[in-house]
Amino acid sequence: MNLDDFSDLIERPDSGTRRDAEERRERLTVPPGALGRLDELGEWLSAAQGAVPVRPVERPRVVLFAGDHGVARLDVSGRPAGGTYELVRGVLDGSSPVAVLARRTGVPVRVVDAGVDCDPELLPADVVRHRVRRGSGRIDVEDALTPEEAEQAVRLGMAVADEEADSGTDLVVLGDLSVGGTTPASTLIAALCGTDASVVTGRGGAGIDDLAWMRKCAAIRDALRRARPVLGDQLELLAAVGGADLAATTGFLLQSAVRRMPVILDGVVSAACALVAQRAAFRAPDWWLAGQVSGEPAQAKALDRMALNPLLDHGVTVGEGTGALLALPLVQAAAAFAAELPEKPLPEQRPADED
Repeated sequence: MNLDDFSDLIERPDSGTRRDAEERRERLTVPPGALGRLDELGEWLSAAQGAVPVRPVERPRVVLFAGDHGVARLDVSGRPAGGTYELVRGVLDGSSPVAVLARRTGVPVRVVDAGVDCDPELLPADVVRHRVRRGSGRIDVEDALTPEEAEQAVRLGMAVADEEADSGTDLVVLGDLSVGGTTPASTLIAALCGTDASVVTGRGGAGIDDLAWMRKCAAIRDALRRARPVLGDQLELLAAVGGADLAATTGFLLQSAVRRMPVILDGVVSAACALVAQRAAFRAPDWWLAGQVSGEPAQAKALDRMALNPLLDHGVTVGEGTGALLALPLVQAAAAFAAELPEKPLPEQRPADED
């Protein structure tokens, strides 16, 4: 598998449709600019759908890729190593923040176990059936995945994107469930942006103290030494310093762009995978929105590199796709305004004077 092949498969959203949407916006009764960024969102969605007026977003879905990371054993996370199972269980039981919000907004949630470190019998068959491996390697000293596992994980993400597109999902809210996931995510971003470890090291969704931050920074620094020799091959990079859930998310993002299915990104993990996907296919980011500012410095660097401007900044750091799901109503509102606001009446035509 060569991820660079996606560059020939992914097209930009229809620019002609976007121009038509912009012209229609000029004819609406509400003055241009009065709806702020919602105008831009409506036009973006029109281009993604290839439709003017834009169709409402009626079948969104939250998709969460789950996995444990060996680097969490270094105490670089606010949660215990191997604790992703509890996060998955919280979503399935309806007690996690994203589950509460999804229930309130009527958006279904899909959890995909790519690399959770637990007995598969503990999770439902539809969650665990695609698992690549139990946990990922400790990226400061070893590869996260074998080359075969990296390809398997990418293909898993591609298959999930195809399943969602085939089932009629018209927009995906993308998130992750992981313990230690911000460490490989930050490593990927630092490697692809040519940045030092200290610039990208944040405190994660659960928060860590200064000593844990120093351990995390050291782990990213060591992982970067292993990442730089394989920067020319995205699949090798994901195998070296990514993880099963990150590789699957990357495959999902690329195939979603092939299938012309818009995606709202959540935090630093989805931003890192998006940056890897952009390296493979430069048009792919045109199909994505950044849902929120997570507070992670690595996320800010990745979004800046992709020229994605987050929709929200509410200080939400919980992860799980929660911040991106909070942004979904803005996108739905933009679609409704673009489709349902009336156009200005045409000026009356005065009959020509008769001789």
